[in-house]
Amino acid sequence: MGKYTKEDIMNLAREENVKFIRLQFTDILGTIKNVEIPVSQLQKALDNEMMFDGSSIEGFVRIEESDMNLYPDLDTWVVFPWTAEKGKVARLICDIYMPDGTPFLGDPRSNLKRILKEMEELGFSNFNLGPEPEFFLFKLDAKGEPTLELNDNGGYFDLAPTDLGENCRRDIVLELEEMGFEVEASHHEVAPGQHEIDFKYADALTACDDIQTFKLVVKTIARKHGLHATFMPKPLFGVSGSGMHCNMSLFKDGKNAFYDPEGELELSETAYQFIAGTIKHAQAFTAITNPTVNSYKRLVPGYEAPCYVAWSGQNRSPLIRIPSARGMSTRVEVRSVDPAANPYLAMAVLLQAGLDGIRNELKAPAAVDRNIYTMDEEERKAEGIEDLPSTLAEALRELKKNPVVREALGEHIFEHFIEAKEIEWDMFRTQVHPWEREQYIQTY
Repeated sequence: MGKYTKEDIMNLAREENVKFIRLQFTDILGTIKNVEIPVSQLQKALDNEMMFDGSSIEGFVRIEESDMNLYPDLDTWVVFPWTAEKGKVARLICDIYMPDGTPFLGDPRSNLKRILKEMEELGFSNFNLGPEPEFFLFKLDAKGEPTLELNDNGGYFDLAPTDLGENCRRDIVLELEEMGFEVEASHHEVAPGQHEIDFKYADALTACDDIQTFKLVVKTIARKHGLHATFMPKPLFGVSGSGMHCNMSLFKDGKNAFYDPEGELELSETAYQFIAGTIKHAQAFTAITNPTVNSYKRLVPGYEAPCYVAWSGQNRSPLIRIPSARGMSTRVEVRSVDPAANPYLAMAVLLQAGLDGIRNELKAPAAVDRNIYTMDEEERKAEGIEDLPSTLAEALRELKKNPVVREALGEHIFEHFIEAKEIEWDMFRTQVHPWEREQYIQTY
């Protein structure tokens, strides 16, 4: 995805015979929204004159202050390949501004830009993200509604005929590549019906845009194969859930600030401080990185998803792992994040947590290179290992009392996120679930 001017966009639209443009943005809950315009209105959009009603979007504004402007990011121009048959559709990802020309404080993308600016003020030039989003494929019924019937019985790195999702996955990769993605690998994941497609890291803002685009492509192409793709963290009991491991690195003066060939594990002091900040704020940022009731069904022992706050240069049971690559590829991998997270908010809180460690020169605890799942509570306590929140309600309590993570969101996003998620928890808490009837209806 290149650097474009307004003239470039107008020319590309003509050359590609684009008929419609989707002006996309993301609400606080991470849902992709869009205003679709005919190509005749493209110049108006490029002049930042397209308005929409913000009061109808989750967590935005009240009805009396609803007018908002969409400011397209020209570098996000892309034509959707699958729309060629009925007149091509392109998209531009937008930031949201108030009518007075100021950025809207409830826009997750603009909020991430604010935290990236704080990073630059600390002397860092770039924050790179390599995400690893996983998803499940379920069959559709005769009405086109998703079922709980998986389309394969494959396992980790299996191939056809066991992995019946292979053709769908290949088509997703082809579409992504045509849109400018550099796909590094695609494979079947651990659980039946579960898949992963890894694309090349990018600066954090671009990577978050890519995650949102990736989700849209996966769902669109899956449906063409008679399948429903879901990024729900734990759709099935008894198998692994879907994560979105985040590989992060800071750069300064063109060099990876996490790498030091003379340091322990070849990690710099900056890397250890970033790890320390991430560990310090982990319980608070979990509400953002794991934002649904269902997220906490994944964060349990036994399925490679972390539920303990620790780090390691080797094993995969803690929250943070340091992959073996060094030099420019040195990175910190946070393994708790799931694909239901709003990527812009997740990166804002993860970056702010790490920066807090750097600002305050925090000391990272000792690495835990044992399998934490096999340790009992006393052993974990002796090692200083705390648990991640076990429910959304617990995570929200931790978020409320943490000023650093709260500041990473800004008051507008923080208040509206808390309000929406407390409603979600209360709906879940007061619902009577099938498991309860199975357990109690005859016994009592």
